[in-house]
Amino acid sequence: MARKFSKRTNALREQVDRAEKVSLEEACSKVKDLANAKFDETVDIAVRLGVNPRHADQMVRGAVVLPHGTGQSVRVAVFAKGDKAKEAEEAGADIVGDDDLVAKVQEGFLEFDRVIASPDMMGQVGRLGRILGPRGMMPNPKVGTVTPNVGAAVQEAKAGKIQYRVEKAGIVHARIGKASFESNALHANAVALIGQLVRQKPSTAKGTYLRSITLSSTMGPGVRVDTAEFSGRVE
Repeated sequence: MARKFSKRTNALREQVDRAEKVSLEEACSKVKDLANAKFDETVDIAVRLGVNPRHADQMVRGAVVLPHGTGQSVRVAVFAKGDKAKEAEEAGADIVGDDDLVAKVQEGFLEFDRVIASPDMMGQVGRLGRILGPRGMMPNPKVGTVTPNVGAAVQEAKAGKIQYRVEKAGIVHARIGKASFESNALHANAVALIGQLVRQKPSTAKGTYLRSITLSSTMGPGVRVDTAEFSGRVE
């Protein structure tokens, strides 16, 4: 059964040539023009990689600080005690605790967006895997959320550090800002993420690594980017 779209959506889709690939700079400008909802739409990027996530050595996962942030406030919870707890509070963490916070989360408290933990707290935080894991908030040293430098981690999270992980289909989805951002800010954020993905290319990945890049706003159609713009960066 063919999917039906609203008149507004059809009007926006008619402004995009689905077969055309444009420069990243042009795509950022186009996405802004197409974002005409009554709210400040989020701008997302979808990068399809030439990897097989079912193979552990081809899993692409990490975090990157977007130079212009995401345009959204992030509520940060930190599991730490003693001096580390004080460090987190001074850095601007919204919620700080140790065993008491673990118990609170076990009881259903989830009013936060990012979780950071000091290494000495992971024994207790590990018990929250079934709660935090499915929500993508379980602290992990690979993305810098299990660290003795909790203060720096909090500051990065507040500044616009995002986490990403390639999905089963080989696609990385990430938020890179708001439609209200200037085009050059969206461009800089996208370049930061794409550059990080390129640097993480698995040595076992064969063939074309950057298969496709698409930008879109919350209510807008996707705009395809010409990956040749980044081909020289992939070894």
